Amino acid sequence: MRRFARTLGTAALAVAVVAGTAGWASGDTQAAVTGPPPGTAAWRADTVSGRPLPDPATAAPGEVARFFAGLEEGARRELLHRHPLVVGNLDGAPVSLRYEANRLAAAATGEARYASLAAPDRQVLAFDPRGRGQVAEVFGDLEHAAHVAVIVPGSDNDATAYDGRRTPHTGPAGMARSLREAAGGAAAVIAWTGYTTPVGVGLDAAHGRLAQAGAVRLARFTAGLDAVGAPDPALFCHSYGSVVCGLAARHTDAADLVVLGSPGMRAENCAALRTGARVWAARGPSDWIADIPNVAFGGIGHGTDPTSPAFGARRVPAADVQGHTGYFTPGTQSLAAFTSIAKGEVR
Repeated sequence: MRRFARTLGTAALAVAVVAGTAGWASGDTQAAVTGPPPGTAAWRADTVSGRPLPDPATAAPGEVARFFAGLEEGARRELLHRHPLVVGNLDGAPVSLRYEANRLAAAATGEARYASLAAPDRQVLAFDPRGRGQVAEVFGDLEHAAHVAVIVPGSDNDATAYDGRRTPHTGPAGMARSLREAAGGAAAVIAWTGYTTPVGVGLDAAHGRLAQAGAVRLARFTAGLDAVGAPDPALFCHSYGSVVCGLAARHTDAADLVVLGSPGMRAENCAALRTGARVWAARGPSDWIADIPNVAFGGIGHGTDPTSPAFGARRVPAADVQGHTGYFTPGTQSLAAFTSIAKGEVR
């Protein structure tokens, strides 16, 4: 009975902390954007040379890749122009075709906040304007890279704020650019804001609901990379993004799973992730995430601290990291370690 009371009290503390008693900002409840991309109904009604098109909701990325491999260039381009939102978000479709489709889709929204994504030098691998918007951008040459890294961000990230002003080397794009610059041509880095993230640090951030929806999308995204011949990726998962990665781990072919500033991965230890990936964890000395109780009760809380010895992850040095978002700052021990992981130098 005493043990139950202590557990209940700890869970209540977790809810109180998340609700704002430790100086956190409370967040609004978000509706997860799920399912196939906008324009799917028109895509399903279309054909090419009398052949039905692969259903974005049910066709595996490998099936999509085989479908496009069997098309002539003219047919590919017809589909690109008729259905840019579908082609741009269709995991398994040719990378260069998706870039072009997403430039068209971003421009077609007519919204100033998305105009920069339509620039000819952007390599946008996914763009979905529904809700707060989702976006994935490639830094480097994904089609020929020997190594691939994917940044999976946490709360307050979406397409509407993706190109907004931020402290250097933070946010999904800033982290991706920093890692890409450090790795040079050895790795392509993808900033993946491909799920509905929590807003603020309220109950959404303490719950696994949005992470569960995000994990499905991340697993499909990594399957799409595999379908186009990209190397098995290293996933770099920040904050709530580490919850997404923890739930997706068993469904991806990631070579490395790196969590930083993590509140937990909804797993008791590395073995519970059921992944063949190497698992790494980093937490800086001034990261406020350390104040979050590592509990899991009634759907609230994300469980064991991944940096604890009990979890069993490899530790990433982070003694010089400042705050919750400083892990990709040039010159830090963490960025140096991330670079080695991204380049496949660590075994």
